[in-house]
Amino acid sequence: MILAFNLSDIIRIPFGYILDWLYQFTTNYGVALILFALIVRLLLIPINAKSKKSMMKMSRLQPRIQAIQRKYANDKQKQNEAIQQMQQEEGVTMGCTGCLWSFVPLLILLPLFYVIREPLHYMLHLSTEEANTIVNIVKAGMPDLFAGNSATAYSQVIAASYIQNFADEIRQALPNVDARVLEGLKFDFLGINLGAIPSWKVWTWSKWTWGNIGAFLIPVLSAGSQVLQMWLSQRSNNSVITDENGLQDQETARNSQAAQQSKMMMWMMPLMYLWIGFTVPGALSLYWFVGGVFSMIENHIMTNYYRKVYDAEDAVRQQAAREREAIEAERERIRAEKRAANPEGITENTSKKKLQQKQKAEEESARTAAAKEYAARKGIFEEEEPEKQTLSGIADRPYCKGRAYDPNRYNSSEE
Repeated sequence: MILAFNLSDIIRIPFGYILDWLYQFTTNYGVALILFALIVRLLLIPINAKSKKSMMKMSRLQPRIQAIQRKYANDKQKQNEAIQQMQQEEGVTMGCTGCLWSFVPLLILLPLFYVIREPLHYMLHLSTEEANTIVNIVKAGMPDLFAGNSATAYSQVIAASYIQNFADEIRQALPNVDARVLEGLKFDFLGINLGAIPSWKVWTWSKWTWGNIGAFLIPVLSAGSQVLQMWLSQRSNNSVITDENGLQDQETARNSQAAQQSKMMMWMMPLMYLWIGFTVPGALSLYWFVGGVFSMIENHIMTNYYRKVYDAEDAVRQQAAREREAIEAERERIRAEKRAANPEGITENTSKKKLQQKQKAEEESARTAAAKEYAARKGIFEEEEPEKQTLSGIADRPYCKGRAYDPNRYNSSEE
């Protein structure tokens, strides 16, 4: 337990000092929380950039993944092996890399939750014993504030808001307490108590005040910002899905497995945020809301940056596609000319061996004709040898009926 406590405080204590410094600098808890969310988003830019790049890369590979799935539809093992090999070649080691990186910001919420829940310990830097002493003093003076389980869970938040009312009692119990502690903390932001847990049971409100309405709206706006954020992220990822010719493939973007998972997450995550928002102090929902707004701005900038890289790749693929189309068009033009010159489709044998034999025969015939013409001019006349009859009767195919062919074999009369 001690080891776990120390490991968790590695994150919680720095968070507490940062939030406390921002609170003293702005003198407003809400503004300090907004600045804290901005600082966290800036620190997470390298991780978010890696997540965004991985998710866009995976979206870009969806046409190839679907082609592999169709090719090996009946063999899941070969399908998985082919997809893994393709991902390794493209520098993407696993299909949910972007999802894993997107969970890193969620790991910050748990330490931040404890910082908000225990401000006496993490923001005012009191020990556990000192914090419990202050809580007990405030509880003894105003017991109604601590009625219910939720009030018990957030007793330090309640006590931090009323420290000034019990400054004398606290000073007596803790003689060495710092004057900074006796000032307490003010959780008001635009008339909303960020230290209180919002109530969704509007019918139980005694008064419809801005404090109650504003506290109710913060979790709702937080969940809404998550929906908008995930919708914009999915849209930007789908915009880089292109086919082999570098043209946007909207059908693949709609039917890909990643798109189906994103649609499911787009509603599940905000609903979870909404439910949590009504079980924790409004400060945490404000952090989510502000973080979501900053995330949308960050997503727009990163999308434009990576789109320039992918647009350059698509331009190369589109140019190659145009060149292939031009080559195919030229081939089709030549084929059309040949069809026009020979509409009946009659073709002669153009094999290399036949052409050589034909050329050799033409040359031999030309030499024979020239020799006869020369002999005629000299007055030399040679008797022409009678044409030798072949067994088959076909000069070009003398042996088509066999060497032992006898035309009178079956014509002999019976004795």
